[in-house]
Amino acid sequence: MSHLKSIVASFTLAAIMIAFLSSGSLAAQNLVHIVERGETVFGIARLYRVSPDELMRLNNITDASRLQVGRRLLIPPSETARPQSFTEHRVIRNDTLFSIARNNEISLQALLDANGFSQNHVIRVGDIIRVPARPGSVPPAQVVMPPPIANVRQLTPASSIDPSLRWPVRPQAISYMTGRLQGVVVQGERSEPVRSLTHGIVVSAGPYRGFGRVAIVEAPGGYLFVYGGFESLSVRKGDRVGPGEILGRLGIDALSQKPNLFFMVYRGNTPIDPAKAPRGA
Repeated sequence: MSHLKSIVASFTLAAIMIAFLSSGSLAAQNLVHIVERGETVFGIARLYRVSPDELMRLNNITDASRLQVGRRLLIPPSETARPQSFTEHRVIRNDTLFSIARNNEISLQALLDANGFSQNHVIRVGDIIRVPARPGSVPPAQVVMPPPIANVRQLTPASSIDPSLRWPVRPQAISYMTGRLQGVVVQGERSEPVRSLTHGIVVSAGPYRGFGRVAIVEAPGGYLFVYGGFESLSVRKGDRVGPGEILGRLGIDALSQKPNLFFMVYRGNTPIDPAKAPRGA
């Protein structure tokens, strides 16, 4: 495990921090933003659509030019204060930041702010660029993916595995995540099927940097099941799934070089121990 920590310490990951909406709207007063390198007060205010002055007052910031990386900023309460939804774009030959912004009908500044880029930033083929939703577009239902933050995966091996408990893959090992994410990492076999544990509706399905492909299933009772680490997905947003249905195939985690499934369960705003989460029949 120390080897894993030494590897992840050198990476900046896109952590999945998920805000779930129990009543269809995000409680803005609970929003916290963790400052990344290159971010500014004004860029963060634009991201959440709040006033820079209000953001500074709430967080006792007297000098906007001195913003410490890793600082937790409270976002001022506002009906419109919510992180934008994003898609990801892999840079291809002849791409420029201007062309990516134009093709997605957003401003160049919005693209720069979303990625913490300066005006002089140079992109390269293969880079992953976060593209914010254009103004007026509807964010994905039920799930908001805030901007990536620096994150180190901290793992604690589970003391035992209940042989009678059903998991999305056949577990060779299970470790609890004890960093900013709360859930488990289940080691399986590469390309083995990852199966849904419950009935539900797929509310998000696609790539998310640092976690391969991710599927999120909204299950009865207000639960959200987050499955990450796929090399390929068999479901799309809006699909209905049942217990045992294949969501996709397990891939190799780029950091550990193992076939790891990242599995998290939430109910409302509260993370649930995946070992205690409900299973379907």
